[in-house]
Amino acid sequence: MLGIRGFALKTLTEVAPRFLPFAEVATENLPLSRLLRLSLFQVTVGMALVLLVGTLNRVMIVELGVPATLVGAMLALPLVFAPLRAVIGYRSDNHVSALGWRRVPYIFKGTMLQFGGFAIMPFALLVLSGYGEAVDAPRWIGLSAAALAFLLVGAGVHVVQTVGLALATDLVPEEDQPKIVGLMYVMLLVGMIVSALVFGILLRDYSPGRLVQVIQGAAVVTIVLNGIAVWQQEPRNRSRGTTPQRVVRFATAWARLTEGRGMVRLLAVIACGTAGFGMADVILEPFGGQVLGMTVSETTLLTVFLALGSLIGFALASALLVRGRRPMALAATGAGLGVPAFGLVVLAALLTSEPILIGATVLAGFGAGLFGHGTLTATMRAAPRDQIGLALGAWGAVQTTAAGTAIAVGGVIRDVLANHPGAQSGAAAPYIPVFVLEMALLALALVVAVPLLKARLDRSPGDPSSQAKAPILP
Repeated sequence: MLGIRGFALKTLTEVAPRFLPFAEVATENLPLSRLLRLSLFQVTVGMALVLLVGTLNRVMIVELGVPATLVGAMLALPLVFAPLRAVIGYRSDNHVSALGWRRVPYIFKGTMLQFGGFAIMPFALLVLSGYGEAVDAPRWIGLSAAALAFLLVGAGVHVVQTVGLALATDLVPEEDQPKIVGLMYVMLLVGMIVSALVFGILLRDYSPGRLVQVIQGAAVVTIVLNGIAVWQQEPRNRSRGTTPQRVVRFATAWARLTEGRGMVRLLAVIACGTAGFGMADVILEPFGGQVLGMTVSETTLLTVFLALGSLIGFALASALLVRGRRPMALAATGAGLGVPAFGLVVLAALLTSEPILIGATVLAGFGAGLFGHGTLTATMRAAPRDQIGLALGAWGAVQTTAAGTAIAVGGVIRDVLANHPGAQSGAAAPYIPVFVLEMALLALALVVAVPLLKARLDRSPGDPSSQAKAPILP
C-alpha cells in the first residue's frame, strides 16, 4: 500500500511542473499540497461567480421574468467595492493585529460577507418566484433583498480574492510570485468548472425549492473551504502590534505605482479587453435559453465550456511565459481570438446551432485566459518589488470594474432592444448588438496595446537591468 502511495506521489510531483509550470514554485518548506490547500479560497470565489453570473442570472431573466436591466444592475452592484480592491490590498499590507496576522482577519471578514449574502439570497428568490407562502409578498421586497444579497456576496468575493492572493505571494520568494498567482487563478477556473458541473446536475429538474437548497449548500461550502484554506498558512508576528510601523500613505504608494512607464496604458488595455470579454456574462445563458431553447442545466454547462477554455488558455500562457514569451504578446493574442469568437456566437444565433455556440464559448474562454494571464503578469512585472500586493489590487480593481460595468451595459442594451417597437424580427435581435460591441471593445484593446508591443520592454524581474530605478512594462 505504501509503495503504491509513494509511486502516486512521485508521479504527481513529476507531472505537476510539466503541465502546470507555476507548480514549480513548490519547495520542501512550501509543498504543493499546502499551496493547493491555500488555493481553496479561489474555488469558493469561482463557485460564487458561477452561481451569480451564470446560474442565477439565467433563472432570474428566463424563469422568474426579471428584466435583464435589473439583473445586470444587481450583478454590477459589487462595482461599489471593485475600485477598493487596491485599498483592501494596501490595508492588509499594513494591518496591525494583536494576534500577529495581517491577511487572515480580512479573509475572515470577506468569508462572512459571502455567507451573509448567500443566507439572504434564498428568501429573496422565494419572494421573486412567488413560491410557497411567499406568493403574497410584495415583489419589491424580493428585489431589494436580492440586491442586498448580490452586494454582500460580491463584496466578500473582492475581499477574499484580493487578500488571499496577497497571502499567497507572501509565502514565496519575489521571483516566484507570478507563478503562485498563476496557480491561484487556475484553481479559480477549476472551481468554476466543478461548480458549474455540480450546479448543472443539481438543477437538472429545476424548481425554486431546489435552487434554494443549492444556494444554502454553497453558503456552507464557502465557510468550510475558506477555513481549510487559511488554516495555519500565515505566520504570526506579534511584534507588529507592539512595534510602531512606518506606513506610506495610499496616495503616495499609488502615485509611485502609476508613474511606471506604460502602467496607465496597460490598465487601459485591461479595462477595454475585460469589458470586451465580460459583457456577454449576463446574457450568454439567457441567450442560449431564449434563442436556442436550451434548458437551465444545458445553459449552465456553457459556463463550464467558458471556464474550460479559460483554463486551457491560462495553462498555455503559463507554459509560454516560462519559456520567455512576452506577456503583452500573449494578451494581444487573446484579445485577437476574442473577436472571431463572438463572431461565431452571432453565427450560432443566425443558424440556431448549439455546437457552434459551444465552440465559440470555448474559444472566447481560451482568449480570455491568454489575455488575463498576460495582463496579470505584465502588471506584476511593471510594479516595484515592494508593491506587488498593490499591483494585484490595481489589476483586480480595473478588471472587476470594467467587467461589472460591461455586464450592466450589456443588460441595458438587451432590454432596450427587446422592448423597442421594431425589435420583433427574432429572439436573437436584442442579443446580437451586444456581441458586436464586444468585438469592437476587443479591437480597441488591441489598438491601445500596440505602443506597448512596439516598445519591447520585455525585461523580466530576474534581469539585473530591470531592478534599476523605475519599473517598466514587459
